[in-house]
Amino acid sequence: MTDGASMHGVEQHSGVLDRLGESIASGARAPGTVLTLAALEEEFGVSRTLVREVVRVLESMGMVESRRRVGVTVRPPRDWNPFDARLIRWRLGGPGRDEQLRSLTELRTAIEPVAARLAAVRADETTRRRLVELAARLRELGEARRGTDPEYLEVDTAYHALLLEASGNPMLAALQGVVAEVLSGRTALGLMPRSPDPGALEDHEATAAAVASGDAAAAEARARAVVVEVLEGVVDVTDRRAGGAP
Repeated sequence: MTDGASMHGVEQHSGVLDRLGESIASGARAPGTVLTLAALEEEFGVSRTLVREVVRVLESMGMVESRRRVGVTVRPPRDWNPFDARLIRWRLGGPGRDEQLRSLTELRTAIEPVAARLAAVRADETTRRRLVELAARLRELGEARRGTDPEYLEVDTAYHALLLEASGNPMLAALQGVVAEVLSGRTALGLMPRSPDPGALEDHEATAAAVASGDAAAAEARARAVVVEVLEGVVDVTDRRAGGAP
């Protein structure tokens, strides 16, 4: 198989996975729905082999269950892996996006302050310097009213991923993909202003400075300020939407 053909196969697989996964995550294919490989093959116009591969991925996420002589059954949401970045992305793109964004932001308030405290104790010098650099770049972009630019999202994602990694706790570090999807989701849903709140930019810098200086208590406090500010904004927006406000 040529490189071009191989790439096409990967894109096909990803495309079918996203379309089928989104339809399950959105509730369009309700729990208990039984699918057949033959029907999926016809629906998506792909090979039986590719359909099997896609179903195996969804099985690994807990979203479907395959049984001989029964077919592929959609499982209830309680069985799904809520930390899978793909599922988070599908949910953020569907009708349950507000609830998903809110729950994920609540998760951030629980983990990021702890990660900052641990990073102040455990991070190496290179990591400390890099965190300070990323925070400074965020301020530059924010003050230039570039909060909705792709670069701002890229730097913001790198900053929060590094903070989790710097904790030295592999379980916290494993949540980098989750936080990245939350940040991307906020941007996609129009919750990131062109001019980020100056206080939020200051809290990012203060968190980085506290980590750099080894001040665990200050790092935790300023990191909490960052995520609490985000949570308040998300709650405000989702509450207004739930109440019918535009």
